[in-house]
Amino acid sequence: MAVKIRLKRMGKIRAPYYRIVVADSRTKRDGKTIEQIGKYHPKSDPSFIEVDSERAQHWLSVGAQPTEPVVAILKRTGDWQKFKGEPAPEPLKTVAPKADKRILFDEALRDAHLEPQAEAVSKSSRSSKPKAEKAEPEKAEKAEKAEKAEPEKAEKAEPEKSEASAPAEATQDESGA
Repeated sequence: MAVKIRLKRMGKIRAPYYRIVVADSRTKRDGKTIEQIGKYHPKSDPSFIEVDSERAQHWLSVGAQPTEPVVAILKRTGDWQKFKGEPAPEPLKTVAPKADKRILFDEALRDAHLEPQAEAVSKSSRSSKPKAEKAEPEKAEKAEKAEKAEPEKAEKAEPEKSEASAPAEATQDESGA
């Protein structure tokens, strides 16, 4: 019986993943298998490759013939070089572990209790922001001038009120007498 190490396709349309299996060469691609020795997910970044090295070495030593894609995978993991007696390749790239969601939540909660560092800016307000920055200094200058002018107006207005109220009182006295 001719035994092959090949890929068994699984997954959905446009989202395949494969199992590295040992099967009779006469069976269908996704048919009955003798043993599963690994996994291959080409769509993840970097590609996920997991091979049971001990079982792969066993099947290679008893004469199982790997297909071209499986040879490429075994070369990436170093199992092919180990079988042939060649030096091992560079280690595989691995995905960085995801941060724990609980830790991220605690950090966000801690940040929420602090005052915001800057104003929130949406995409639509970015275009109007330079205009607002130009307008703000002008408004600030006008407000300072108004503050300086208000006390002077208030001082001028108070004597006028007292003078204006005095003739009104006088007219009342004259009319009442």
